[in-house]
Amino acid sequence: MKKVIISISAIFAALSFASAQDVQSIVGDAAAELSTAPEATPVVEKPKYWTSSLTTQINVGQTSLTNWAAGGDNTFSLKGYVDVSANWAKETMFWNNRLQLDLGILYSSSKPIMQKSNDRIYLESKWGYKLTDKLYFSANFDFKTQFLSGWDYKTPSADRVAELFPDTPMLEDLNRKNLKEAWKDARVAKSGFFSPAYTVLALGIDWNPAKWVSVSVAPLTGGFTIVGDPQFRKAYNLTDIKKKSQSIVSSFDNYDETTASDTQKKQYAAYLNGEYYRAAMFQLGAQLKVDFKVNINDNFKYSSQIVLFTDYLHEPNIRFNWDNKFDWQLAKYFALTVTTNMIYDSNVFKPNPNYVEGGAAPELIKRGLQFAESISFGFTYTIASKK
Repeated sequence: MKKVIISISAIFAALSFASAQDVQSIVGDAAAELSTAPEATPVVEKPKYWTSSLTTQINVGQTSLTNWAAGGDNTFSLKGYVDVSANWAKETMFWNNRLQLDLGILYSSSKPIMQKSNDRIYLESKWGYKLTDKLYFSANFDFKTQFLSGWDYKTPSADRVAELFPDTPMLEDLNRKNLKEAWKDARVAKSGFFSPAYTVLALGIDWNPAKWVSVSVAPLTGGFTIVGDPQFRKAYNLTDIKKKSQSIVSSFDNYDETTASDTQKKQYAAYLNGEYYRAAMFQLGAQLKVDFKVNINDNFKYSSQIVLFTDYLHEPNIRFNWDNKFDWQLAKYFALTVTTNMIYDSNVFKPNPNYVEGGAAPELIKRGLQFAESISFGFTYTIASKK
């Protein structure tokens, strides 16, 4: 019995020793494999040079009055705003782009015709090359115009209403269709698409003393004031007569309608309508542009832009723009927005109310300082990428 136990113990010991050798062999082989395996390459994210954002706003207003003793108008307003930016930056260079689209319409029961309240297309593009930590050589391109024609809505005169609608000569007696036609007939055009439009290319230095402010000084700035519609060219001082029209225009110095031929009358009417003026005026001068953008907190933002341009080639020669925007985020998707726009352009004129043909008063006078202000509340949504 003792021999049997000793034999079994010897067998187990042999098996254990063989198993231990196999385990050691396997572990050794695995260690050798690991030592010869290539090291894992760490994942490196590609640098992101572009950042972009999209902000949209829709604001709606409405007033309805029924048998209202105090009087007033039924009104409806709709305003849309889109702000898109795409910015690129790499080492010593940057390229910033921004497009703002702003359009608002207003309906009032006292004027049964849609009117525009806001209208702007504004594209900005700036390229910069780093000279020092805060100074860049820069090139700025700006483009401004509007979507729709602008009108001055004057109350239709009684004589004109009687002429248009002899069966119902009183304005208040017209049906809705004829009332709308009477108001359209009385309106006076003030502007149109590409009438005017401004293009500017400015070369100079961009100074960024802080993240929230940028100052561009461009002693070499060129651009065009474009007026596509001939009837507005006088109002924007596009007085360079086309060369092929100079002989015709010179004949109007002693124009007498009583003795003029039909051809001369048509030519004179075309001259008064601005058809003999050039469609664009080139300007070369200097520009100062200051941009502010401050986030007071997560819910309140303020941005401002001041642009001052002086023309070397023409007199008068000053153009000034100052835009301000206050955004107050009241809830996740709702905001209160206040905007102001101030413009002074010494090349913009308006009709002189004292003008009489043949009199001493000029036909056009300087428009002076222009100011617009808007307060709106509505839906807002922003999408922004992170660098």
